[in-house]
Amino acid sequence: MAKVRVTQIKSKNSATIRQAETLASLGIRRIRQSVELELNPVNKGMIEKVLHLVKVEEIN
Repeated sequence: MAKVRVTQIKSKNSATIRQAETLASLGIRRIRQSVELELNPVNKGMIEKVLHLVKVEEIN
């Protein structure tokens, strides 16, 4: 599976409660924090829900 680095770039204060919980499920707690995740269907769906708050980079 591919690995991606997900970095929060916008505040979750403007997000809905559900989107904030999705960020927490991804392991992101603050702005400019990055996590490396396997790109499986579950993580891909969560990333798509908060795509306006995060930056996604593919890593090798």
